[in-house]
Order: sequence, then structure tokens, then C-alpha cells
Amino acid sequence: MDRSAALTWRKSIRSTSNDNCVEVASLPGSGRTIRDSKNPSGPFVRLSGNAWQAFIGGLKRGDLG
Repeated sequence: MDRSAALTWRKSIRSTSNDNCVEVASLPGSGRTIRDSKNPSGPFVRLSGNAWQAFIGGLKRGDLG
């Protein structure tokens, strides 16, 4: 069974229609899970709430370009 199936996944409203984006699901305790929308049954990354905030902060600052 796909462990990520029970999660509610969402992608940005800025995503294009070609499924070339990532999807995010919320976890208990403010964590998040991230996966590739082209391969929804494939691997995914789980982040704690603190790691998620650091990740988002890095994106906003342009650190992860």
C-alpha cells in the first residue's frame, strides 16, 4: 500500500498543466511531505515543521536556486 495515499496533496495554483511541479501535504505538528507530481507513487520527502520553515525561507531568499 502507498504510504502517502492517505495524505491530502496540493500543488501551487501557479503550476502549469503539464504536471511539472511538486506537491505538498501537511503532516501533524506543522510538518510537510513533498513529492514529484509526475510520479505520485514514487519517493517523497518528509520535513519537520522547523525544517519546512527553513526550506521555505531558503526559497524566498533565493538560497536554493
